[in-house]
Amino acid sequence: MSTVDTAWLRMDSEGNQMMIVGVAMMAEAIGVDGLKEALQSRFLAYRRFRSRVVTDLAGSWWEEDEVDLDDHVVHTRLDDQGGACNKAALQRMVGLLSQQPLDPARPLWQMHLVDNCIGEDGKVRQALIVRIHHCIADGIALVGVFMSMFGQHPDEQPAKPAAAAVAEAEANPWEQILNPITAAGVKTIDLSSSVLLKSMSMWADLDKVAGRVAAVGQTAAQLTTDAVKLTTMADDSATRLKGKPNGKKHVSWSEPLPLDEIKAVSKAYGCSVNDVLMASVAGAIRAYLKDCGDEVADDCEVRVMVPVNLRKASRQQRLGNAFGLVPLVLPVGVADPVARLMEVRRRMTELKGSYTALVAMSVLGVLGASPKQVQNEIQNFFARKATAVMSNVPGPQTPLYLAGSRLDQIMFWVPQSGDIGVGVSILSYNGGVQFGIVTDDALVKDPDNIIRRFAPEFEKLVLLALMDGCA
Repeated sequence: MSTVDTAWLRMDSEGNQMMIVGVAMMAEAIGVDGLKEALQSRFLAYRRFRSRVVTDLAGSWWEEDEVDLDDHVVHTRLDDQGGACNKAALQRMVGLLSQQPLDPARPLWQMHLVDNCIGEDGKVRQALIVRIHHCIADGIALVGVFMSMFGQHPDEQPAKPAAAAVAEAEANPWEQILNPITAAGVKTIDLSSSVLLKSMSMWADLDKVAGRVAAVGQTAAQLTTDAVKLTTMADDSATRLKGKPNGKKHVSWSEPLPLDEIKAVSKAYGCSVNDVLMASVAGAIRAYLKDCGDEVADDCEVRVMVPVNLRKASRQQRLGNAFGLVPLVLPVGVADPVARLMEVRRRMTELKGSYTALVAMSVLGVLGASPKQVQNEIQNFFARKATAVMSNVPGPQTPLYLAGSRLDQIMFWVPQSGDIGVGVSILSYNGGVQFGIVTDDALVKDPDNIIRRFAPEFEKLVLLALMDGCA
């Protein structure tokens, strides 16, 4: 097991389990056999999903095991409430599962197939709750593997991945990072969870050598600067969202917002879709704090750690962890929605030219090779500097099907480490964008009161754009 994956394996604590948790809402119920068939052909093709983790004084490694899918697939149903919406009951179930450790004697993943889920629109759906330990892979890779179980047509059956693709996915994740960095360095970081890694061609003529050397020097200087910034950043503002988690989790997610509307607003203001989404999150947090009676100063700032993918575009499905965390400080104290959006855009632009994600991934590699006590101390140091972890993953924009049933909605949450007790997720799928949040009971018992504010904050930007005549 790589040192980065080992670091995630050892981050489990009473307050936070290092699991990526997802919920897929299926339009029609699928049978357990249909799910197992998809798992057999797709998931179990990858060694990590059929291996348990073995640890001794020398380290940790993957050991293949006989997988009984009955141990990994649980079929249950929600109680009937007279045909009324029972989304709250499903959210409670997801919260409970988010705090329950996976069985270390088996491969570290499990799925719950939940019948009779009645949504806010009155439709009856089936939920597929997925739990996978972060040491197996990061969110980008796992979303790719999970989506590969689905087809683009109702009668399409998932095919077993080619042996070459499986071998590629199981390869050492450090290879894809270090090779292009050794050759050229990171060119640019895009906070939509993608990074462009390009290897430069061999030095063709001596006239260009001086320029190459200068570029390497500038890269080294920027890396040093970003490393210093990461390790010396001040604490963000003290709010009720910071504190010591107790391990009891609450989960909530929104109904989809139209992606086309978000794109139109971003174009009207001359910013990116991510800028609009992040500004809406900042506005929702501000509104929640004020509704709780808290004073929100003009300079109130909430730092969120944003995972940034460091894979090549051709290697999105490679397992393991190949990402870094970028600290984005949300201007929660800014009252004006447009001014808040412009400030988010400015801060996002600054981060795109940094190497912070690469530095953060390097730190994880060092932590995985360090004694666990040292890892915990350093991990807690960084956790004290942030309030939440936030992920934004673009999903497929056409409907997908599993065992003949259409995937209606999908949401996921990445784990929070150390004493961070809030996780925010944004995922786009089939023309819609959904917000999800997981909170610790010691900090926020009512995440629904945060989630329901995302859409109104976005609508404020729509209204102001219309009033200004720019949309």
